Amino acid sequence: MSIAEKIKVLIVDDQVTSRLLLSDALTQLGFKQITAAGDGEQGMKIMAEQPHHLVISDFNMPKKDGIEFLQMVRANPNTKKAAFIILTAQGDRALVQKAASLGANNVLAKPFTIEKMKAAIEAVFGALK
Repeated sequence: MSIAEKIKVLIVDDQVTSRLLLSDALTQLGFKQITAAGDGEQGMKIMAEQPHHLVISDFNMPKKDGIEFLQMVRANPNTKKAAFIILTAQGDRALVQKAASLGANNVLAKPFTIEKMKAAIEAVFGALK
């Protein structure tokens, strides 16, 4: 069993198309345990019920944006160790630096390629094979 097959992933993005693209890319990389949420509030409910190993979250969302969601994940003893990758279409360095200072493990820019997603995840978990 590969590392990817063991990692539970939570995708948090308010855009259905983005969630589907992320899920498809993760599946192509070998991930099997993928859950999705439409905003940080829903994402935190899922994390509270069953913590995931990896969160890929968009910045801009209603009902708890990516920064607020990251803060909630890091503040909860049951979820604080989850790897957290911020997904953004923005080139806002201050926002990226804020996410890093709050404990984001990596940033993935939209539009992304499968190779860039793999590199962002491997920077946190090591080789996926």
